[in-house]
Amino acid sequence: MDDSNRTELEAAAFRRLVSHLRTRTDVQNIDMMNLTGFCRNCLSKWYVAEAADRDLDIDVEAAREIVYGMPYAKWKEKYQTEASQAQKDQYDKTHK
Repeated sequence: MDDSNRTELEAAAFRRLVSHLRTRTDVQNIDMMNLTGFCRNCLSKWYVAEAADRDLDIDVEAAREIVYGMPYAKWKEKYQTEASQAQKDQYDKTHK
C-alpha cells in the first residue's frame, strides 16, 4: 500500500472513531481510561501535538470541539457524570 492510501485510510478510521465516540455519550472518559488507557481528552491532546509537529496552531479547546462535536464545557454539562468510588479506585490502580 502506498503512503497516500495509508494516510487516507488512517484519517478515515480516525473520523469513524471520533464519530463513534460522539454517539456513545454514555461512555465516560474515566471508563475509557480504565479500560484502554486513553480517552477523548487524550485524542484531543494528540491532535494538538500532531498539529504542532506540523507547525499548525490549534489549541486544546479547539481540538476538544473536534473530538467531542461541541465545546467541551457543553459536553461535560450535558453528558458527564460524577465518577463512582469504584471507577476512581480502578483509575488509581491502573494509572500509578
